[in-house]
Amino acid sequence: MEFLRRRSKPRKLREAFLERYAGRHLILHRGLDPFWVEELLKEPGGMGHFRIDLRQEPGKRPTPVEWIAHEQIAPLGLPLPLLVTVDGEGRLTLRHLTRQGEAIHPSELAWLRDELETRFHARLHPSAEGGFTTERGIPVEDNVIETEYGFTLG
Repeated sequence: MEFLRRRSKPRKLREAFLERYAGRHLILHRGLDPFWVEELLKEPGGMGHFRIDLRQEPGKRPTPVEWIAHEQIAPLGLPLPLLVTVDGEGRLTLRHLTRQGEAIHPSELAWLRDELETRFHARLHPSAEGGFTTERGIPVEDNVIETEYGFTLG
């Protein structure tokens, strides 16, 4: 029981989340087309994306990933599906996966990840209070992918 009480604090939830997901990718969504998921799984590293369905409400004591998804990321109001990368410094970098109201093809994810350091919609930094502070990046309407080969997608 003490374990559950400890985890209900923002700092503990954040630490537990970062311990589990550092170096990983999450896709937050409210339902994905089965064809899209099938294509994602065909991509190199596609099976390594944790898919979090925001339609599933957290319980009374949210798990760390539920707390991050529902309390820290969803309130930002970014379009879904949304790619979240978690780095080793505790930062969460967010970029939505839509263009013209439709999900981009999963084959574009590798290109998108390559430019996330400089082209993101939001980046969450750990705050002293236990949650995160938000840094805004490119406008939500901008989801063009600029490749290192000089051409763009979108």
